[in-house]
Amino acid sequence: MYKFRSMQIDAEKEKRKLLSKNERKDGPLFKIENDPRITTFGKWIRKFDIDELPQLYNVLIGNMSLIGPRPHLKDEVKLYKEYQKRVLTLKPGITGMAQSHGRHENTFDDEVRLDTFYIENWSLLLDMKILFKTIGVVLGRKGR
Repeated sequence: MYKFRSMQIDAEKEKRKLLSKNERKDGPLFKIENDPRITTFGKWIRKFDIDELPQLYNVLIGNMSLIGPRPHLKDEVKLYKEYQKRVLTLKPGITGMAQSHGRHENTFDDEVRLDTFYIENWSLLLDMKILFKTIGVVLGRKGR
């Protein structure tokens, strides 16, 4: 998966040192609001979601979908419960239900529930709704 680098080079090694500060206690995902591994430039490109733009290349070459469950790290997937693995049945997407409905406020189970809803109810109309809602969410938070 292509992305602009927003973290320092040894971010994975540093993550092991930061596991006790993980703010996502609801599942296997790792999140720290002011993650010290993110570079100054990284904060800027993340603020404007520029770090996601190279993923359009992933869509063009067929490795990702524009809409679908977000990809997760292999180390996180190892910790998924069986019912949570259902989100792995589709190609990962640049955006999806969880990004357009609640974004960072969702628990991991909320994300799984939203992605499962997407899998079970896929339609072109649903993709269009998610795409336009995501654009609104991204543009609506630029002032922050």
